[in-house]
Amino acid sequence: MSARPAAVLWDMDGTLLDSEKLWDIAVRELAREHGRELTDEVRHALIGASGPNALRMLFDGIGVVPSPQGIAEAGEFLERRVTELMLGPIPWRPGAKDALAMVRAAGLKSALVTNTKRSLTEYGLDTLGRDFFDTSVCGDEVAHGKPDPAIYRRAAQLLGVDPGDCVAIEDSPTGSLAAQGAGCGLIVIPCEIAVPEAPGRVFRESLIGLSVDDLGAALVARV
Repeated sequence: MSARPAAVLWDMDGTLLDSEKLWDIAVRELAREHGRELTDEVRHALIGASGPNALRMLFDGIGVVPSPQGIAEAGEFLERRVTELMLGPIPWRPGAKDALAMVRAAGLKSALVTNTKRSLTEYGLDTLGRDFFDTSVCGDEVAHGKPDPAIYRRAAQLLGVDPGDCVAIEDSPTGSLAAQGAGCGLIVIPCEIAVPEAPGRVFRESLIGLSVDDLGAALVARV
């Protein structure tokens, strides 16, 4: 049994673009700016987190108590460094470009839904191509980013559809919680870290060969 979704809601970093590797460079350099080395455990915890949450988690993880000014400076450092890295070629995740084209060819609505702030997302859109998306929502455009479901609800609202009629495609535990919290169907394609099995989560190894039927099956599987 399958159904036809009203829209597909795409995460960006680690799902469509292999850009988590760029963030990895930047956050490890930030830790070194404070005389610390970032452990893999802390780095993995940051994946999918919204900007303010990620900074708090990073400082907690390296054992530094930051001032408000320190938080602001760290955010500026990350934006500046990731911008530099994104000015170079950003690699795609396997099958991502064909999957975006498939959704467009099928006449389905499409939105980019990312915890990354707007200024940096624009560089991602330069690589992805804006024609693939009807709208986009970024982490600094909602009160709380993922894992809060508000960002997915906002994307569905902008598309004029119900979140329960949408399929989200994610790579992280944080994003998966946000998508399911909004009531979306969910396809999970882990990238840098494992995502726990849970009811309603449909797992794939990659976006290669993704079809409308696969999207429909995820919609039916949602809880």
